[in-house]
Amino acid sequence: MRVLLVEDDDLLGKGIKKSLTREGYQVDWLMDGKQGLAALQTESFDLLLLDLNLPGMGGLELLSAIRKQQLNTPVLILTANDSLDDKIQGLDLGADDYLPKPFEIAELKARMRALSRRHHGHSEPTIDFGRLNINPASMQVTLDGNDLSLGRREFTLLMEFVNHPGQILSRAKLEDVVYGWDGDVESNSIEVHIHHLRKKIYPEFIKTVRGMGYKAEKPV
Repeated sequence: MRVLLVEDDDLLGKGIKKSLTREGYQVDWLMDGKQGLAALQTESFDLLLLDLNLPGMGGLELLSAIRKQQLNTPVLILTANDSLDDKIQGLDLGADDYLPKPFEIAELKARMRALSRRHHGHSEPTIDFGRLNINPASMQVTLDGNDLSLGRREFTLLMEFVNHPGQILSRAKLEDVVYGWDGDVESNSIEVHIHHLRKKIYPEFIKTVRGMGYKAEKPV
């Protein structure tokens, strides 16, 4: 899952990014509201973690702007201001959930997982995808009941295909999901990860669409 964190508190931002990265999330962190808006307009993210008191552009203004532009990225507001009026305003502007500071990282992760499930139409804590059963919280995957050992980036790639069944995903899109803004991405890195997934799952799981990208159909 690729997450955009817009938070101007340096200590909190570092802590959230470190903790989420350790859990397999791809986290891009910005400290300015205008930069956050520009990123959302030009990049694709699975979730936005949004502080309200930001330099450049406030969080509620940023939220209003992306919803007016019909960007439907799920938004979890993080703020020290726990007033009812602010909660109502944020939710009315299109936020999906609201977490007051200070909070435990475990609760943040649980809310993120719940938002992701709802956004992708998964109501249960585990996902059945053909012969696969996937637990996003624990990153456990079974094939026909047998455990699979997937690396962090392999799991991230798998979830992107599962969350977009039948859709053609370009190599550039997959690189964004797996690596975000990290530099030094080798030219064939996505192909290598897909090769490993095909080998661990089954060869027909991910199909190559020549000149366009890759897709995974959900078996019937």
